[in-house]
Amino acid sequence: MKRDIVEKLVAWKNSSQRKPLMLTGVRQCGKTYILQSFGQEFYRSCAYINFEQDNRFLSVFDMDLNPQRIVQDLRIMGLNIIEDETLLILDEVQQCPRAITSLKYFCEQIPNLHIAVAGSLLGVSLNRDGISFPVGKVDRLTLYPMSFREFVVASGKENLLSAISTNIPIDAPLPEHYTQPLETLLREYYAIGGMPACVKAWIDTKDISVVETIQKQILSDYQNDFAKHAPSSDIPKLGWIWDSVPVQLAKENNKFVFSHVRQGKRSAELEDALRWLVDAGLIYRLTLAENIEVPISCFVNDSYFKVYMVDVGLMRAKIGLPANALWQDSSAFHTFKGAFTENYVMTELVKLGITPYFWRSQNSAELDFLFQHNGIIIPLESKAEINTKAKTYSSFCQRFNPSLGFKVSMKNVALNLVSQTSTYSLPLYSLWRLPSYLP
Repeated sequence: MKRDIVEKLVAWKNSSQRKPLMLTGVRQCGKTYILQSFGQEFYRSCAYINFEQDNRFLSVFDMDLNPQRIVQDLRIMGLNIIEDETLLILDEVQQCPRAITSLKYFCEQIPNLHIAVAGSLLGVSLNRDGISFPVGKVDRLTLYPMSFREFVVASGKENLLSAISTNIPIDAPLPEHYTQPLETLLREYYAIGGMPACVKAWIDTKDISVVETIQKQILSDYQNDFAKHAPSSDIPKLGWIWDSVPVQLAKENNKFVFSHVRQGKRSAELEDALRWLVDAGLIYRLTLAENIEVPISCFVNDSYFKVYMVDVGLMRAKIGLPANALWQDSSAFHTFKGAFTENYVMTELVKLGITPYFWRSQNSAELDFLFQHNGIIIPLESKAEINTKAKTYSSFCQRFNPSLGFKVSMKNVALNLVSQTSTYSLPLYSLWRLPSYLP
C-alpha cells in the first residue's frame, strides 16, 4: 500500500547531508514493510537484519564499533553490502543497543553507506534503557498509522484526491459527487482506522468481523508489550491508564484526571506509566496553552492536558462500538461522537507534522485545537456533523484576533469572517488539504 513517507525516504536517500536514519513509530504501523519495500524499489540491493529473529548478528557489535570491521563481518555472514548501492536495514535494533551507538561512527567514517534502523518500542528504549544515543549523527523520521488520505488511496479512490487538488480552488465548495463518496470513506475509516493490516483486510474482504479480529489482536499485543517491556511496578498502571483514555475522552470536560484512572491514585504514582505510553506512541498528549503568544511551547501548562489514542479504529474496537453505529449515524452514539471526532482530528494533525495545543477560557469553555505556523497562532474547532456554531471559537477570535482559523466538520468548504479572522469551514474528510490553506 502506498505510504506518504516514501517521499521523505527518497529525499533522505538523495540528500547530500544524509546521516543514518532512525525510523520510529507505534508497533505494527508498517515500519519493517516500508523500509524493505523502499530498499527494493530504490536501491540495487537491500541487506536486512532482524536482531530479534536472528541473534547471531548481536556478536558483530560486541567486539568494537569500528564500522569498516562491522561491514566486513556482515559480508562474511552473507550480506551483500555495497556503498551507495545497498540499503542496510537494522530491524528491532533496540535488542542491540551497541548497534544504535555505532551509528555515530557509520555517520563519520562511512557516510556513503545508506543505513536505516527501526524497532518496536524504540522510543521507550531510547528514553528508558540508558542507550548511548548518537546525538547529531542520525536523521529521524516517524511512521504513523495510515492517515485518512492514505486510506482513500489504498481504497482505490486516489482519483478523487487528485481531482480535488487539481480542479477545485481551496475556497470553493466541493461538488456532491466528491462529498458523498468521501463521507462514506471517512465513516469507513472511523471503523477501520489506519493500522495497515486492518486496512488491507478491509480492502480484501469488506468484512468488518475480519478487521475486528485483527484489531483485537493488535490491542492484545499492546497489552502483552506492557508485561514484556515495562518496569514490573508500572505494568498494572499501564493497563489502568490505557483503559481510561476513551472513558475520560467521553466526559464533557475531557481533561485527563489521574484520580479517574484508579480511585485513590495520584499523578505522582501514575505519571511514569503515562510517559511510557506516550514514548511507545500509543497515546498522544494535548497540552493546555495558557498564554496565546509565540512560541506556544513556552506558555503551556504541562499539568493540564487531554489524552488521545493513536488510532480511531483501535479506539472503536477497544470500547466495543459497533461499526454500524458509525455507518448508520446511530443516536446511541451521540454522547461519544464529539470525542471520537476530536481523536480523529488529533491524529490527522499529528500526521501532518503539526504540534497542536488547546485553550480554555476563564469561564471554562474550551477551544479544541490551536497551533503555530510561520509565527502566527491558528485556532481550529472540530464538530462531529454539520453544526459549526462555536461560541468558544468566536470568543477566541474576538479576544486574540488571529488572521486565520478553521472550523472542521461535515459541512462543505466555505470562507467566512469571524470577528476579523478569515475562517475556513473545512470538511473532516478534507483535513489532508490543511497545509494548502496555511500562509
